Amino acid sequence: MAPSHGIPAAHDVHEHEHGGIAKYIYVFIALCFLTTLSFLTYSDWWRSNFTPTESRMLMMAVSCTKALLVILFFMHILWEANWKFVLTIPAALMSIFLILMLIPDIGNRGRYASEERRHQMAVPKADENPKSVQPASAKHAP
Repeated sequence: MAPSHGIPAAHDVHEHEHGGIAKYIYVFIALCFLTTLSFLTYSDWWRSNFTPTESRMLMMAVSCTKALLVILFFMHILWEANWKFVLTIPAALMSIFLILMLIPDIGNRGRYASEERRHQMAVPKADENPKSVQPASAKHAP
């Protein structure tokens, strides 16, 4: 006989278990390992054997992996229904759209600024390279 008033039967409650505590311990160990790996990128040995670009790429990969583990296991997204994509895909597309729409703003932030804003903006350091390109007005000076 089916339960009444929307109360699930006893066997229905156990169908959605997440596999016990062992998975969480394995994920915790993986997070500890990844944190140790990212910490080691600051050691002298790492800096002498890898370039800063390689270090940054590893740090981004470690950060994304750690975020993915936390989202999937500790936020229980792995066991959610398929409707989770209805929420995450539009949010991801909107964030990419927002980033792309702000790129021209960032690139032109000094070009169209008022005089007061220019006065408060950071001034880039002068290039110390003697072979640097001179402005067009300096090239034609007598």
